[in-house]
Amino acid sequence: MVLKATDRLPIGELAQRTGIAVSAIRYYEEQGLIASERNAGGQRRFLRSDIRRLSFILIAQQFGFTLPQIREVLAQLPDGRTPTKADWTRIGETFRTELDRKIETLTELRKRLDKCIGCGCLSLSDCTLYNPQDRAAGRGAGPRYLMGDKPETP
Repeated sequence: MVLKATDRLPIGELAQRTGIAVSAIRYYEEQGLIASERNAGGQRRFLRSDIRRLSFILIAQQFGFTLPQIREVLAQLPDGRTPTKADWTRIGETFRTELDRKIETLTELRKRLDKCIGCGCLSLSDCTLYNPQDRAAGRGAGPRYLMGDKPETP
């Protein structure tokens, strides 16, 4: 498929269409999330389909996905053509699993916060987040109890 010059957008127009700063677009390009070609004058030109890719990047970041995760997912999309509904459906399935996991984690956090707010920290022996002498550290890095580890009961 031969692309016409009108099938490509200068970086300024892409920034205007997406609401993303030119510097951010350059950064996303450096990170391998989008790609440009240079015209005869050395200016970047992007595919119109990059409008959708950049919109996807913004949404995915709002959901807490990292740039490496987003790059991995975008690598599944075709280069040189606008992604089809089937392409986006496949991508959606990948993200849906991760979003379900995040929702479960946030729901558990909300339950624990409600319990903590309700107890007023008057009963540390019953607190599911209390971690005396940093015992949870022996299980690995991160918020161990939020990640599913259970505190030991005295």
